[in-house]
Amino acid sequence: MCGITGIVAQRDIGGELFAGMQTLEYRGYDSAGMAVLSQQRLEVRKDAGTLAEVEARRQLSAMHGCIGIAHARWATHGGVCEANAHPHVSADGCFAIVHNGVIANYLPLRAALQSQGYRFRSETDSEVIVHLIASYHAQGRSVEDALVAA
Repeated sequence: MCGITGIVAQRDIGGELFAGMQTLEYRGYDSAGMAVLSQQRLEVRKDAGTLAEVEARRQLSAMHGCIGIAHARWATHGGVCEANAHPHVSADGCFAIVHNGVIANYLPLRAALQSQGYRFRSETDSEVIVHLIASYHAQGRSVEDALVAA
């Protein structure tokens, strides 16, 4: 279980996105993180701990941008550590994802992506999603088609 929220706006959403996470914190208390897009640059801050602990260390509420996703995690695959906290980011820094659920076939997907040169930073099943998106996009698919294919 986890809490996920996101905002797309024409104003700064960092504080609002963090406030949304606060309302969902009961759904995940192992780690927290946010990814915010500002000026075509993706910034990700995440860590293990309660939302209050992560905020104290990473200042999530001070992030700036108009598009963002946030995640409060309750660990199911992979231990409680910064690497396993969401969002997960593609190696090129173009894509970030958050996920709730279990990917039953993540081990063969992970092995296939590793054989293509993708390096995993976490022990989670969720990280395969962001690398699948990046892989399909690198093959020439549009962002939308890469998302659907993943």
